[in-house]
Order: sequence, then C-alpha cells, then structure tokens
Amino acid sequence: MPEPLAVVMAAFALLSVTLLLAALIAVRRRLWIGTCAALALAFLFLALAALAATLGVATQGYRALTREVVATVVATRPTGPERFTATFTFPDGRRVSYDLTGDALYVDAHIVKWHPLANILGLHTAYQLARVSGRYDKLEDEQVKPRRMFALSPARPVDMFQLARSLAFLGRVVVDTEYGSATFVSAREPTELELRVSTSGLLFRPVDQAQRGMIPIGR
Repeated sequence: MPEPLAVVMAAFALLSVTLLLAALIAVRRRLWIGTCAALALAFLFLALAALAATLGVATQGYRALTREVVATVVATRPTGPERFTATFTFPDGRRVSYDLTGDALYVDAHIVKWHPLANILGLHTAYQLARVSGRYDKLEDEQVKPRRMFALSPARPVDMFQLARSLAFLGRVVVDTEYGSATFVSAREPTELELRVSTSGLLFRPVDQAQRGMIPIGR
C-alpha cells in the first residue's frame, strides 16, 4: 500500500473511532442531535477509511508507470507449424514458459491513470500484464484454428482495474482513465524481445546487447 494512502486510511479510521466515542458520550447525556451528527460523521470517515484500504489492496500487483519501462523480457522459439513457446522473464527473476499456437505472440495489459489529485495519496499511473496468447495472421485462421490463452498475473481479491471502473460514479475526481492495451509480434523465428509499457501502451523492442546481462533470457 502506498505510504500516503496508509496514512490517510489510519487518519480516517482514527477520526471514525473518535466520533463514535463522542456519539456514545452524547447518548449518555441525551444530546440526540449531537449523537446523530457524530454517528453520521463517524460512518462517513469509516467508509472513507475502507475505501482507502480497498485502494491499497487493489494496487498490489500493479507497477507504477512514470515512463517507458521494461515489464518483462520474452524469448520465443518455434516448435512446429503455427506453434511456439514463449518464455517470460520478469524483473523479479520469475520465469514462466507458455506453449502457444499461431503466427505471432500477443500480450495485453490493464492500465489505470489516476487523477492528479489522487497522486497526492500515492496513486500514480500503473499497469498490470493481463493475458498472453498466440495470434494468427489471417482472420480466417483466427476463426477456426485452435487458440491458447494464459493469465500473466495471478488472481487477486481486489483488482485495481475493476475498482477504477466501479469508481466511475465519482467522475474524474479520482480516476482519470482506465483502458486496455495490447501488442503482438511475429513468432515465426526465434527472437528475444523486451515488452515495454509506456503511457501510450504496450510495445515490443529487440533486446539490446547491453541489456542481455541485466535480465536473464529464457531458452
């Protein structure tokens, strides 16, 4: 959870508890108007604290996006006609391979851009890789030939992308925009690529010789 967001959550929770205590005191003194006002404010701050906590949980698994960054390094290797393996090596060292069908490697992601006011709480433009699959060059092949698709990120109790959609009722006060982005590249020949995420979306770039030693490539 972003530190400013944790502070906000704790502050709202503390205010809620304080107001609940004030409501109890007002009840004992039979100050009914003061009781109702204190309870209303207590529940309001409790709801805001819950929202801050939910945002904190939702941001887990998403990586901050402030410029063009390398999300993963991908090595593809043909294994047969319209079949290939794609090995993803992530910055944390995790490596996963997928057996895919098609002529090209296809990857999509979720991107959430928060309103500048939300940046104060530590919420910045973030992304999470979503799915990987193969892609056929011909539309007719896409319609009739087998396809395989896998999730690139584990399921989470609260997903920030879906949460951003649910906050649409707040207009653009909290969420500036949320969208999906996808890219694909030919997998007919063995290749090693960087999957990069920029503020304009996903893109593949060839791995530079200088970067081969930075992030290991799956074989």
